[in-house]
Amino acid sequence: MEKLPVEKAIGRSLAHDLTEVNPCYRRKCVAFCRGHVIREQDLDVLKQMGKRHLYVGPVDTGQIHEDQAALALAPYLAGEGIGPDRVTKEGKVNFRALNAGLFRVDIERLAELNRMAVPSMPTIHDRFPVVEGKVVAAFRIIPLTCSERVFDRMKAVAETPLIWLDPYVIQRAAIVVTGSEVYSGVVEDRFVPRLRYKLQQLGVETTFSAIVPDDRRAIAEAVTKAEQAAELVLVTGGTSVDPDDVTFQAMADVGVTFQRRGNPVQPGNHMSLGSKSQRVFCSVPAAALHFQTTALDLFLPRLLTGDMPTDEELASAGHGGLCHFCEPCVYPVCPFGRF
Repeated sequence: MEKLPVEKAIGRSLAHDLTEVNPCYRRKCVAFCRGHVIREQDLDVLKQMGKRHLYVGPVDTGQIHEDQAALALAPYLAGEGIGPDRVTKEGKVNFRALNAGLFRVDIERLAELNRMAVPSMPTIHDRFPVVEGKVVAAFRIIPLTCSERVFDRMKAVAETPLIWLDPYVIQRAAIVVTGSEVYSGVVEDRFVPRLRYKLQQLGVETTFSAIVPDDRRAIAEAVTKAEQAAELVLVTGGTSVDPDDVTFQAMADVGVTFQRRGNPVQPGNHMSLGSKSQRVFCSVPAAALHFQTTALDLFLPRLLTGDMPTDEELASAGHGGLCHFCEPCVYPVCPFGRF
């Protein structure tokens, strides 16, 4: 590229975008786009922006411009469920979720790419639940141009996609509420509407719900009906360590197996994950009624992708698994559960 005083750049095309801070919105915006041919009437604006010299094209042979680098590499970086923007802004390409699901990133290869210092690719956290249109990552090269050799190195790192989306494969859920006090009407049920809403937010339909007393046989019968109606079964109540809690016994009676009782996340210690014949089971403790965000919210999106956490992953969930109890709650945009 050629560096010229602004007065001598008239008639030449800009080699990169020029940005300014919009005084109304106090945010950066593009004042002149790459390729813009400088006119005499642009000089006053350029000087107000503090520009005394400009870089004008063409780009040197053997060098790849930031726009070209971003647009050329983006298709290699993005995997299933991720779409890169078709145009750049300030040399940057954003990547967006094409549908709802769980964002995934190869953290080691992402670091390998960024370790090169020329490329810059920030992302949101791995396993972050997203909706269609959510920006999940961005890519650009930090300098205005890079060599073909460096570009080939970046392309080699992206031999397979660095980011992708695990789609939600579970579409139907069933809810079984246990508790004689709820069954008799002494206590109003709040579990079904609360859980139905959480599921609805993730695109899951509640196809079955039942309220049963603290009776082992009644719970077992309700769980059997629930698993026939849905791929995910949420069972509430009777999941603590009280000796008269029979929910786990009833679930074991119908063949549900659990990796462990409880988990190290608070609130929601008594949430347990189980399975049976391609069905996912989740015991939901009372904490889900009293707190906006619990262990259930951390694991539910992952369960909907059909990915059951291992015992080691559950044990590791203690790191970062203590809620900050912020007011107001901004989960999932917070560190809770980022283990």
